[in-house]
Amino acid sequence: MSLTLYQRDDCHLCDLAVTVLAAARAGDFASVFIDDDPALEARYGIRVPVLRDAAGRELDWPFDAAGVVGWLGGG
Repeated sequence: MSLTLYQRDDCHLCDLAVTVLAAARAGDFASVFIDDDPALEARYGIRVPVLRDAAGRELDWPFDAAGVVGWLGGG
């Protein structure tokens, strides 16, 4: 499954999200930093961190390992 984590530089919550993804054993994911992209800034702004899958589903923070596992399973 292809996952993307939208985040910011120097973002404590984003760092926590990376830790949660590791705990959930979510596998590899791409990190996209929105700071220098006006379109991504407009879309995600204060929502980061946001996890997005290949189907376009998005999971907004806050999330925990169990929530990520359920979301990845389609739940």
